[in-house]
Amino acid sequence: MVRQAAVAGQFYPASEKLLLRQVESLIDRKTAREDAIGVVSPHAGYIYSGSVAGSTLASIKSKSTYIIMGPNHTGLGAEFSLSRIELWETPLGKVKIDKPLANQIAKSSRYIKEDDLAHSHEHSIEVQLPFLQTLQKDFAFVPIVISSAELDIYRVIGIEVATSIKELKLEDAVTIIASSDMTHYEPHEIARKKDSLAIEAILELDEEKLVASIDRLNISMCGYAPVAIMLVAAKELGAKKGRLVKYQTSGDASGDYSSVVGYAGIIIS
Repeated sequence: MVRQAAVAGQFYPASEKLLLRQVESLIDRKTAREDAIGVVSPHAGYIYSGSVAGSTLASIKSKSTYIIMGPNHTGLGAEFSLSRIELWETPLGKVKIDKPLANQIAKSSRYIKEDDLAHSHEHSIEVQLPFLQTLQKDFAFVPIVISSAELDIYRVIGIEVATSIKELKLEDAVTIIASSDMTHYEPHEIARKKDSLAIEAILELDEEKLVASIDRLNISMCGYAPVAIMLVAAKELGAKKGRLVKYQTSGDASGDYSSVVGYAGIIIS
């Protein structure tokens, strides 16, 4: 069974040639690449967030497997949904699921359920794949859609994900990508100010501070739950620091700074 691309022609080109050309324009193959345990990468249309996503994903060393966690924009499916479909297709080809790791996570987690409905129209995971496909020839991944919950649940899931990686001795083979945009539809300067506080918490690897900042300042960061889970898992796997690769807003692409969406690319190592 193959999951067909749901947002090709919307968030990125449906043509293989045009997509490859666009992704190549958004990555720098001369960039020094560092070993990443975790990553924050945005998921808007490539004309808006592609520069941040491309700069970030081109800055990490290739791994054989990626766990990609994204927020649930559609409201479909289980709250924490792991796709069972074995192949995902984009215009650049098919990507296989890492079945042993996916099965281990599903078996070990009290919250993550095997469920395809949440993935059927969700873009937050799909849009990461063409960057990875362009940067390396072969890899597998585990897609998990994450809904909002309590911080304690995020921590449990993060520990379960890290434990699953350790059980299979994949610590050096996996990078966890949290797909998230930052503040939505506020003036540029307000978005930058709010996002700087969320970014500060992420760079400090402090999931509690991140969630508290989201609540206190009403930051409309759609993927804060995947980011919180990624931070917990990354620390369990030995992460000690974070680095901001790039931040910009949609206004930097459109020229309209009156109502923007923020995008941050962060590496956790």
